Order: sequence, then structure tokens, then C-alpha cells
Amino acid sequence: MSGGPRTLLVWCPDWPVVAAEIVEGVSAEGPVVVLRGNRVVACSEAARREGVRRGLRRREVQGRCPQVVVVEHDAGRDARAFEAVVGAVEEVAVGVEVVRPGACALAARGPSRYFGGEERAAERIVEQVAQACAVESQVGIADGVFAAGLAARDGRIVPAGGSREFLAGVTVEALERPELADLLRRLGVTTLGDFAALPASDVLTRFGFDGALAHRLAAGLDHRPLAVRKPPPDLDVSDTYDEPLERVDVAAFAGRVLAERLHERLAAYGMACTRLGIEAVTADGQELHRVWRHDGLLTAAAIAERVRWQLDGWLTGARRGAPARPTAGLVRLRLVPDGVLVHLGLQPGLWGDTGAERERAHRALSRVQGLLGPESVLTAVRGGGRSADDQVRLVPWGDEREPARPAAPPKPVVPGDEPVVVALEEATKDAERERGKPAEQGKLPPWPGRLPAPSPALVLPQPAPAVVLDEAGTPVGVSARLELSGAPAVLVIGEEAEAITGWAGPWPVDERWWAPGEGRRRARFQVAVAGGQAFLLSLASGHWAVEAIYD
Repeated sequence: MSGGPRTLLVWCPDWPVVAAEIVEGVSAEGPVVVLRGNRVVACSEAARREGVRRGLRRREVQGRCPQVVVVEHDAGRDARAFEAVVGAVEEVAVGVEVVRPGACALAARGPSRYFGGEERAAERIVEQVAQACAVESQVGIADGVFAAGLAARDGRIVPAGGSREFLAGVTVEALERPELADLLRRLGVTTLGDFAALPASDVLTRFGFDGALAHRLAAGLDHRPLAVRKPPPDLDVSDTYDEPLERVDVAAFAGRVLAERLHERLAAYGMACTRLGIEAVTADGQELHRVWRHDGLLTAAAIAERVRWQLDGWLTGARRGAPARPTAGLVRLRLVPDGVLVHLGLQPGLWGDTGAERERAHRALSRVQGLLGPESVLTAVRGGGRSADDQVRLVPWGDEREPARPAAPPKPVVPGDEPVVVALEEATKDAERERGKPAEQGKLPPWPGRLPAPSPALVLPQPAPAVVLDEAGTPVGVSARLELSGAPAVLVIGEEAEAITGWAGPWPVDERWWAPGEGRRRARFQVAVAGGQAFLLSLASGHWAVEAIYD
């Protein structure tokens, strides 16, 4: 009875110790133990010669070998270090499944047919791991992963159909289920052959589902097939040129050839990309890199167009004295697809092709970025904040338009009511309702202390100094209890003074008081003047300033 397809398993002895040597520089030539829960899970060959074994406690280990080096177990360290071994195996064989850090398996049929037999395939893989990673490994081949794992410990190749006979003489401890193994020994079942001879229904009734799985393993039957790891496809395309590319037309032609190759490679895997990395190397070793983004999927023409724009920007920028110009002609080009996804096509608009004007604008702005850099074209993204200058962030054209601080939109003002007074009352009620209350699913709470709607139309880069006077001509101030020294009556900006016809506030702000040098405390007001304009004012340390202007 066959236990499954022929499986080749690569096993690296004492892998936790080897991983500690690779990552942390611990010498595996001396006595080394890896502890988990104060017990040994792995030890070096030198430690075994001193009598150290798995399962011993730290104190007993140090008693047997005082000079032992103790390393704490780290599953992440083992997995990271083993990735290089898996990559080395994948260079000579495909379809690798990582069983655990230190062991990986694959179907033996492909490598054995390619290398001319199972023994030659095993030798080639062991040699590849040794050359690529300087790691010792052993290979076992049998019917099924479990039998192949035990065979790898002896470097054996079990004949086809002979896995059950091979397992029959192995002790029950090989199942790596200590409680089950102890119970089986007390029942007189000491080998896997004895365990496999028991009726499957009785094993399920007595030992449960996990015992039934162990029973299948003892009989040479795996409970699941190999779940192979498919290596990611290599989608990058590159080319090297004997004659440096110094003219834009010559470089653009070379870039178009690469763009077509990239598109064909993506199409072969049924993929498309939304971001494109363009890399170039000059004749004297300077490296250039730029990433292009696109709202939709990049076609072959779109890829070639962006490559041409970028090369034009690099090469013509050199003649114009741009700061990031290349120092010599280009000798290597490389296109790296990013944001790769399955190509399902773009959904057209309801009335036909969609976004033609938007696409033309996108292409024009993208070309400007290619010539002048990504920071040359910026768009505004609105997010959360308490002040007008905090709520808008400028991002390069084509980047993700995600707000840095999300927030719910401000509540609109009811028509017919006094705007500033109603907005102040509504914002206060919102803050009181939301304070200490979790946000509903799919909704964001408003920012406490935020400015009410409407938002100002113009936010000044630098606040303009101002003075606010009461009816007696005395400067207006605010106490610690947010009480005004007088009603605002006149606003003075520069040499111009206008009568205040309406005002609302204050909205106090006390931000980042815990960070020395970053704290900001001020009171904000909305005022309307006789000339019809409205301003957002702030009072900080006794000084008034105009922060923004309303329509």
C-alpha cells in the first residue's frame, strides 16, 4: 500500500543552532544549546558529546557542560535564516513546501527525472545548499512527507511502496506527541508498526481525532498532500548597452523595446501593474531611480510613454544643468513593475470610454513630473485637524490621496441661522456627545475643538499680525477662563481699521503640551467686518493674528 506520492525532504540538522550562528554569530563549533521554556530544543554536536540531550533543563545542561553557550529560542529567527536555504533549493527544483524552519519538501518526480534518478537529485540538492548557503543538509526520499522526514535523518532513499515497512521498526516517539507516545508505551505499543496494526476505528474511539491522524502517519499515509510554495515570477526586465545612451531618441527607442518586453511578460502571467519603477545606471556608475504611478492599468504604450518621458527628463536635464542630472550616458536600463495585480480589464463608463480629458491631464502632469521631479505637481488632500492649516496636506500628483489624519466631515450650518453662533453651538454639542464614546462602525468621530463649517477659502502661509479693539479702543484679551476683556468692535490689519459687525468664539486650542518646544496654546475667533469680509483670527500670548480669510 502506497502512502502517497514520492516526496523528497531536505533536512538541516540542529537548525535552531545553525540559525543562531547565521543571525547572531554564535559559533556552532562549540557546545551550544537552544532553550525554550527552560528546556533544550536543539543542541550542537559538541554539546551532545558532553551528554546534552533534548528535553534537559538548563541547570542539568550546565552541570554536564559548564562552558555551554545558551541561546533563547526564536521562531522568527529560524524562519528568516531558513529562507535562504529554501531559495537555494528552488534554484534547482520547483514546488517547494516549507514543513518547518529546517525542513522543506517537494515532489521527487521532477528532480529525479531531470537529474537522472532520485539519488543524483538528492546529491545535487545537497550540493546546491552547501554551495549557496554553506549549510549542511541531508535528503530523504519516501512515499509521503512523514516517512521522507524520518528517512532524511539517516540520508536514506526508501524504495517505492516500502514506506510502511520502513516505519514499522521506528519507535512511537517519532510521532512527536509525548503524551500519546507515553500512553502507547504503557499499553505495550512501542513501535509505529505495532500502532499501525491497531484497527483505525478503535484508535479513533480511544485516542480521538489527533490519535487517528498519528495512526495514519504510522501506517505511512499522510493526512494531507504537499502544499507547494510557488516562487514569485521574476517580472523585471533590463538591458545593458555597449554604447552609452546619450541622445533622447536613441534612449527612447531602447526604452520602448524594454516596455514591450515588460508588458508581454506581465500578460503571460495574466497580470498588469499600476506603478512602474524606472532604473538607470550611467557609464561611471551613477544610479538613477524614479517611480511612476497610474490610476488605471499600465498598457504597453503607457509604459513606453512614461519611460520616454523619464529618459527625456534625465538626459535633457543634464544639458539644462538640473541638480539630479546623470553624470554620463546610460549603459543599463531596468523596468520594475510594482503594484502588480490580476488583469481583469478596466470597467468603461456608462456612456462609453471614460475619463479621456482626465487621462490627457494626467499624462501632461506626469510629463511635467518627469522633467521637474515629483514635487513639481502637488494636489491637496483634506483630513482631520483643529486648525485650517492642519486639515490640508499637499501630496505629489499620482500618489495615494489618503489623509494623514482621517476625520468626519464638519456638520453643515442650517440656512437662515447665524452662521458663527450656530456652528459654535453644534461643534460644542458634537464634542460633548463624542467625548468618551466609541465611533460607530464605518464612521469617524469629529475632532474635538475643530473649527465649524464653513471652511475658510484662503489659508495664509504665515499669519498676518492684527489688533482687535473694543468700543473704548482698548485691546481685547482673553482670560484663563476664556472670558473676554471686552466685546470686539474694531479690527486693525496693517494701517486699515474696520468695524466688526459679528463675531464668534473663542475656540481654545492647547496642543502638544506634553512635548517641550512643540506646545501651542491659542484662542480662535471668527469675525465679520463692515466691508463684507470674514476672517479667522487667533490670539496667542497676547498677540492677534489673521490665520485665514473666508469668501
